Amino acid sequence: MYLLLLVGVVLGAYIILTQTLFKRSKCKGNAAMAGKTVIITGGNTGIGKATALHLARKGARVILACRNRDKAEAAIRDIQQDTGSTDVLYMQLDLASLKSVHCFAKTFLKTESRLDLLINNAGLVADGRTEDGFGIGFGVNHLGHFLLTCLLLDRLKEAEEARVVSLSSMAYRWGHIDFNALEANGHLGTGRYSWQFFHAYCNSKLCNMLFTHELAKRLKGTNVTCYSVHPVQVVRHPY
Repeated sequence: MYLLLLVGVVLGAYIILTQTLFKRSKCKGNAAMAGKTVIITGGNTGIGKATALHLARKGARVILACRNRDKAEAAIRDIQQDTGSTDVLYMQLDLASLKSVHCFAKTFLKTESRLDLLINNAGLVADGRTEDGFGIGFGVNHLGHFLLTCLLLDRLKEAEEARVVSLSSMAYRWGHIDFNALEANGHLGTGRYSWQFFHAYCNSKLCNMLFTHELAKRLKGTNVTCYSVHPVQVVRHPY
């Protein structure tokens, strides 16, 4: 009896979650993308690859900004085969290295004449340090994207209508930023256990939200709008 009741509760919870929080979403946007240039960090897998696939299908020039060349080129082949687009390319970017971020921005600004959409998608849950000594979650999920956005901002402003989209998460609600610890240790949480990694991830996602909010505030009156995104939710920061 109790086993049947437990099975019923688990099944009910599964159905509710799959129909609400984890319900598969479909992009219904019909904005014209032909002739526009898009950067997607971490565009070789997961949400980034799905986004690249959709934008390539709509005719955008899509740049996959990724750390691993082989995985990026494999993703490009898949996208080209699925969409027929020949305007998808790879540019090397390691968000765990501020030097790499600078190199990427320098190369992009030399070789590409426009930027209409920057999607700060890449992220991870892990322990360790970046090349520059910051916590890996803070460095990759926030700091690398912060620098990248700032370096490309002038090019974004040149577009008729540009957007910065940062993948945050509803996990930001459990985040907290200890500025004293950040200044002293260069990270937002560390440890040996998975819950400690997850807490550091929540903190980094809060950084994404706060950065997007402040960026929108500073770009008020320009042609650049800013959005923070949970995979099933989009928040425009209205400044």
